[in-house]
Amino acid sequence: MNTICGVALWIGLTLSFNAQAEDVHFPASVEPARHLIIEGALESEVFTPVLAAFHATHPDIELTYRNLDTRTLFAQYRDQPQRPTADLVMSSAMPWQYRLANNANGDTLGNAIDPQWPTWARWRNELVGLSFEPVVIVYRRELIEQIGAPRSHAELVDVLMTQRDVLKHRVVTYDPRRSDTGFTYAVEDARLSPQYWTLVSALGEVQASLTDSTAAMLEGLESGRYLIGYNLIGSYAYAAAARNPELIVRIPSDYALVNQRLALIPHNATHPDTARLFLDFYTHPAGQRVVAERTSLGALSPALSGKGTAASLRAQHGDALRPIQLGPGLLALVDPLKRESVMTRWQREFERAQPVKSPPGTAPEPLNLPAHSTGEHHDTR
Repeated sequence: MNTICGVALWIGLTLSFNAQAEDVHFPASVEPARHLIIEGALESEVFTPVLAAFHATHPDIELTYRNLDTRTLFAQYRDQPQRPTADLVMSSAMPWQYRLANNANGDTLGNAIDPQWPTWARWRNELVGLSFEPVVIVYRRELIEQIGAPRSHAELVDVLMTQRDVLKHRVVTYDPRRSDTGFTYAVEDARLSPQYWTLVSALGEVQASLTDSTAAMLEGLESGRYLIGYNLIGSYAYAAAARNPELIVRIPSDYALVNQRLALIPHNATHPDTARLFLDFYTHPAGQRVVAERTSLGALSPALSGKGTAASLRAQHGDALRPIQLGPGLLALVDPLKRESVMTRWQREFERAQPVKSPPGTAPEPLNLPAHSTGEHHDTR
């Protein structure tokens, strides 16, 4: 099907909303139709171009995508393993998705995955990583024009410590107590950097606001409530910066975590064959070109290079990019004792310099910083 028809199908998709999920629905163009239901912790706005392109090549499939948060997604498969399920499940909370697969909740992917797909983005033949998303820092332009943009974690610590008055209540990051993704990043940060706990203390000193999603952080950054956002999911951050020139996205020069959205086919999926068909499209060059050109998820295929690909990011940032490893080590992150140990220290460091606890997610009105024009542009890809 040509590009015009594909765009028309995309424009013509129907959207429906309910209290539990945001659904995107592409009706089949023929009867009898085949069916595919995908559930994922990925904003529909980001994923729709891929869904539309797949549906354009398979118009006989009635396609539904449900956007759920990571905890809801994990809980419903952990607590109700025999219930009717989606045909494909995707999550950015890597340890919890790995646990589902390790507990025999996943079916075989068959021959769906492109043989060239990176081996580090696959586990057995049951779990596959579908994205290459650096975890980034986002700055308001007004801050950079006043003091410059920290290029590394060490420089960020220095700015937090030397600019306390300017940054008090003006920084936001994940609350690892409420966010599984935020907890994963905290553990990985601590593993990679001995200075991480100094950073947590510095965040506490400026009484950083804590939230449970990148979307909430971006809302505060776009409104001007915050000047710095730490550890945001890159795909969402780049999309926000593309529409708002006041946001500047930086990949730290010392190291940057890279998250993968892991996909599995539930063992009792109703339509596993169409799920494998989707993975076949997604991981082969045709689907990967859509990922690279129309999303910020990061195309993993080694057959592609240039803007929007993992190869391009590696060429720019080299060994600073540290993908979170897909393997048994992820199980340690879902261990209750490990979680309690990490969170006890995290809270102690965060509250170390705070005379009075600041309620999570609160912040005063934006400060008026002097604005200067430097001509610097935000990063996009």
